[in-house]
Amino acid sequence: MQAKQFIVGFIIIGTFISCTTNKITGRKQLNLVPESEMQTMALSQYKSFLGTNKVVAANNANTLMVKRVGSKIAAAIQQYYASQNNSNALSNYKWEFNLVESNEVNAWCMPGGKVVVYTGLLKVTQNETALAIVLGHEITHAVAGHGAERMSRLMALQGIQIVGNVALNQNPDVVNAFNQLYPIGSQTIGVLPNSRTQEYEADKYGLIFAAMAGYNPQEAIPFWQRMAALSNSSQKPPEFLSDHPSDENRIIKLKEIMPEAMKYYGNSSSQSR
Repeated sequence: MQAKQFIVGFIIIGTFISCTTNKITGRKQLNLVPESEMQTMALSQYKSFLGTNKVVAANNANTLMVKRVGSKIAAAIQQYYASQNNSNALSNYKWEFNLVESNEVNAWCMPGGKVVVYTGLLKVTQNETALAIVLGHEITHAVAGHGAERMSRLMALQGIQIVGNVALNQNPDVVNAFNQLYPIGSQTIGVLPNSRTQEYEADKYGLIFAAMAGYNPQEAIPFWQRMAALSNSSQKPPEFLSDHPSDENRIIKLKEIMPEAMKYYGNSSSQSR
């Protein structure tokens, strides 16, 4: 018991020396896991997921849309990071975009640029621009290091010790923590929730990236209104009991940052519908 307390205490102290400042958001983040390790573990999980789920054919019209939108968002992000002198942060990203057959309303992006969209989501997005809003949001979670931040917090809470230079993907405790963050067994990725701060960051920069890619960010409002209508409000907990912002507050925040996003859309040379 004392040993466990020592490990937890050591990691808590380590949080004060393991915080890094994100060059894009300007926010300090706990980071116990190098991006290279996150990408190695992500690639393994991603391949396993694709091998156990039905991937929609590459020549399918919806698959082509997912790849088209994803490629535009990725290019916009790379352009934005270059403008902030932070291109190195994406140097190891190898973008892939797949559509998977599932009724679940979901999409996700793993570290390294591995993106999956579920067919169930397309019933809610309803158009290419709304899909761009979602992908901008989900990809922001990855490039902004939100996964590594959440995993670092989980490791600290569980008292996972990091010793020497041993690869983290060879540490069973670390791999278990990653699997909790990105589980694949039930087709549900990322059940460990993002914090409200991370959600708002993903909303803000997701809008900017979608706008830079030529998609009208104003489509975010009707999309999230459709998402709100899809939810059964009587079953949703009050916002103060949830890590995610309420649909109402999310829409309010989106409206607040819309003028900034629209500037990027106005400057875009490839405006889409």
